[in-house]
Amino acid sequence: MFKTIKNALKTPDVRKRLLYTLVLIIVFRFGCYITVPGVNSIALNEAMSNTNGIAGLIDLISGGAFSRFSLFAMSISPYITASIVIQLLAMIIPSLEKLTKEGGEEGRRKINRYTKILTVILALVEGIGIYLSYKSTGIFVDNSFLTGLLVVAGLVTGTAILMWLGEQITARGIGNGISLLIFVGIISRLPSAINTLWGLIMGNGAFSTTGLLLSIGIIIGAIILVAGVVFVQQAERRVPVQYSKRVVGRKMMGAQSTHIPLKLAMAGVMPVIFASSFMTFPAMIIQIFVPDIATKTGFLAGLYNFSIATSTSNVAIGYSIANALVYLLLIIGFTFFYTYATFNPAEVSNNIKKNGGFIPGIRAGKPTTDYLSSIISKLTWFGGFFLALIAILPMLLRFTNLNIAFGGTSILIVVGVALETIQQLESQLAMRHYKGFLE
Repeated sequence: MFKTIKNALKTPDVRKRLLYTLVLIIVFRFGCYITVPGVNSIALNEAMSNTNGIAGLIDLISGGAFSRFSLFAMSISPYITASIVIQLLAMIIPSLEKLTKEGGEEGRRKINRYTKILTVILALVEGIGIYLSYKSTGIFVDNSFLTGLLVVAGLVTGTAILMWLGEQITARGIGNGISLLIFVGIISRLPSAINTLWGLIMGNGAFSTTGLLLSIGIIIGAIILVAGVVFVQQAERRVPVQYSKRVVGRKMMGAQSTHIPLKLAMAGVMPVIFASSFMTFPAMIIQIFVPDIATKTGFLAGLYNFSIATSTSNVAIGYSIANALVYLLLIIGFTFFYTYATFNPAEVSNNIKKNGGFIPGIRAGKPTTDYLSSIISKLTWFGGFFLALIAILPMLLRFTNLNIAFGGTSILIVVGVALETIQQLESQLAMRHYKGFLE
């Protein structure tokens, strides 16, 4: 990895892309400290001194921007939600499905336009919800309509700017822009994690041997967790495919042997993100209409506590256990959904058959489809359970009274984005014929 980065810095075109990406990331971090108009900074520090629940989850993804009520407080989450909704609609609405599969470049532009429009709508709804939720806390200079308009407009504008920054990084920089913004937001909490470990070692100003051993254990556990995530992200099952001799034009092509790479975690981190959004959505809606729901009792209060158990420890243990079980089932379910949405065994089987290929020992047609479906099912079960276990690790750590800035979902995102960015760097170097660099 370090050799790839070193060689990338020696390549003028790639170096320009890296510098361009770095500049936009600096712009993103700078925007995280610009407070939206109409906010009382003194009251904000008091109200945001302890962000839990939905606020804590948004604050983690936004890199602390939410606790500062900055322009980028909502982060890029509306865009992620909009992308998920468009993908789901493309599986239901035939016209959208046709645009996605057969539209080519024009189809991608239309899908991108629809995603942007939906992002602005969702950002507007979320911005109004955030304003109404914090209206009674006194963090705004007043509760007038103009102040509310300024706050909501600032939040929506910030999301639109982030969406633009992400597109620019993807087009002119290195890596997926949206993923990199989330990545930078998460790793910006690294100083907080280091401070937490230092607090364990130097508890109450005195050296603690127990705290030192505990900190070493946490670091070793984090390394093992990262290694496991890298292994699962990179691991793949290679299904051999044999192509017989065939005529192409006037030439006779010889028999070829290749393979179909099937990854263990084919769906990536999307099932975790979607499950998190699904679990926290009821709390967001309830909080919009009942701002003081945390102090109430009854069905809505119970549903609210169940929903926020994913991102806070300030709920009864029963809610946490129930939430963890539902969260685990949702992740596994969405893993199957996304895997079969991106890999269709019947379509792959037909393509193999059309090109005169076959899997050794398996007949072409339906037997090949059944064989691929069986492999995908086993891989997806493993990948789904792995993602679920990593995602619920923060819930288990809460019972140890540790406040660690990085959870399982954060590590999944950070490692996944880092691997994807390094792969793009390698491909950029390979395109420029720098032979031997990647060996």
